[in-house]
Amino acid sequence: MSDAGESLSPAQRSKIRRLSQPKEPAPGEEAGELNIVPYLDIITNVMIFVLASVSVIFISSVDTTPPAIGGGKVRSDISSKALNLSAFITSQGISLKTSGGNIAPGCTGVGSGITIPMVSSAHDYAAVTACAKRLKTAQPEFIDETQVTITASADIEYQVIVSTMDALRREGENELFPDVHFGVTR
Repeated sequence: MSDAGESLSPAQRSKIRRLSQPKEPAPGEEAGELNIVPYLDIITNVMIFVLASVSVIFISSVDTTPPAIGGGKVRSDISSKALNLSAFITSQGISLKTSGGNIAPGCTGVGSGITIPMVSSAHDYAAVTACAKRLKTAQPEFIDETQVTITASADIEYQVIVSTMDALRREGENELFPDVHFGVTR
């Protein structure tokens, strides 16, 4: 190929054509590149689905303090003149207990029994609020009391617990016991 005008022979052209075309790998051979486009499509679709579903989830929270391990230490630090209000929710009604003892039915004083019995198979939350207000205003040192402990039986529905919390937290615009704690039944 010394002359610039010489053309290639058919064998040379065939060899150049054969070498310039990419080789297809045999079915048993490994390919040089992995096509990740389908995987990226799947990941993109999953991410869009997750983001879309998260944006329509509505979460509400109730501001409370969960029970702590070693809760007995807290009670020993509280003054003996504190109210220490506890509400026990049962299937028969709501019992209230203070540091002075169990509150009698009808919130009339200290005594045994269910403080606020159920009315026509429903808990009486208005009576719970009225009794909590009466207990808070019974003595001047109870005015600053803000804590209440709520304990519920295992068969009580969640809505009953939340409604009891709401009834004990405030009466209209007046706060009664805004710091709600949960107790554990024994």
